[in-house]
Amino acid sequence: MATNFDNILGKVKRIHFVGIGGSGMAPLAEILHHKGYSLTGSDINEGDTLDRIKSLGIPVFMGHKAENIDNAELVVHTAAVKPDNAELAEAAKRGIPIMDRAVLLGIVSQHYNNTIAVSGTHGKTTVTSMLVQIFVEAGLDPSAVIGGKLPLIDGNGRVGNSDLFVCEACEFVDTFLKLSPNTSIILNIDADHLDYFGTLENIIASFRRFASNTSDILIINQDDENTLKAVSGTKKEIISFGLGSSCQWRAANITTGEDGFPEFDVMHNGERIGRISLSIPGIHNVYNALAATAAAFRHGVSFDKIAKSMKNFRGAGRRFEILGKLKGITIADDYAHHPKELEVTLNTAMQMGYNRVWAVFQPFTYSRTALFLEEFARVLKIADRVVLSEIMGARETNTYNIHTKDLADKIEGSVWFDSFEKISDYILDNAQSGDLVITLGCGDIYKAAKIMVKKLKEKTS
Repeated sequence: MATNFDNILGKVKRIHFVGIGGSGMAPLAEILHHKGYSLTGSDINEGDTLDRIKSLGIPVFMGHKAENIDNAELVVHTAAVKPDNAELAEAAKRGIPIMDRAVLLGIVSQHYNNTIAVSGTHGKTTVTSMLVQIFVEAGLDPSAVIGGKLPLIDGNGRVGNSDLFVCEACEFVDTFLKLSPNTSIILNIDADHLDYFGTLENIIASFRRFASNTSDILIINQDDENTLKAVSGTKKEIISFGLGSSCQWRAANITTGEDGFPEFDVMHNGERIGRISLSIPGIHNVYNALAATAAAFRHGVSFDKIAKSMKNFRGAGRRFEILGKLKGITIADDYAHHPKELEVTLNTAMQMGYNRVWAVFQPFTYSRTALFLEEFARVLKIADRVVLSEIMGARETNTYNIHTKDLADKIEGSVWFDSFEKISDYILDNAQSGDLVITLGCGDIYKAAKIMVKKLKEKTS
């Protein structure tokens, strides 16, 4: 029997998070912690996000055991947690309500009168981070749930004192359909999570339902054909952005500054209202900046303040994040895990003037690796050198009989290793001054980048 979650946050005080270190879980935990709830959590992977949660004084258990839920009155879990998880089984046995993270996000968002949800196959974290940076620096004091760490707030989440709430709206297993935002941004729609959706048409249909759940405004990428299909026939107010001449918000006269980052004029309804200079690379971030600009302007922020915040914004955690430059070698990390994201990131890297670009890729889930094997091989070849890790299966078992070697065999000159230590040692033995080494993937491949930074520091000390 389904649990009725109406006003459940008004009835409980003790909440246990299964997988509390997840990028979608941690910021919700932060918000509820600051609102006075007594929280505990569990996880199986150490990491920066988990360190942040522990620093707040929230008890975290490593590993999943029945006794971890203790006296919790509500148990929250991610979609990645399997149904036979010991903590979920114990909660069910004891009759404790069990809630998916997506449901909790929807409930939390309803506590705010002005919710902005950022959706799209690519770019959600960057645009959400841009918006939070703009709103914070403009003094609007938003609350937020971000899929990556924003340096300005030193975390994935923020608790503000206004009615403004900014969050990512992820399409994975239709989680974004739990939201009822006032404003929704649709950045783009591509084939992904096909193990769930099956076809691109099903994904577009899901975004169409998401758009219909939005009460006021849709801010859309007019240059993206699939997005236009998703909003076709809607009666909602639409604000468009892109490079096409008919877009309400348009980038014109795009150039590259001395630092290698894009600069462009911003056209609003055909009139030039100013120029934006970014501190992050790539044409994809011009689109991201336009989306954030359109949303912030509509919510009362002046263009001058928007432009200033855009210049200040140096990316979210794990989005082309420069972790160090030592002995002439630049070490960076990026969350790209879909072929199109890898293509954009690697093309951007190849245009930044490095001697060689090393792509260090961790495939994520067996299903995605199998479905996009040829595409992964094609886009990884953009880099000068390719190093692969084992596939991170996450929520899946390997029923696809797919292995990293299958991908490596399709990329001439690529190598693969079964540990981050081996990856690090190989790259540091072969990388040269002037090279960029960028770790890629949505799992824990960033740990390899941090190992390399640590070893380079030891060599220079």
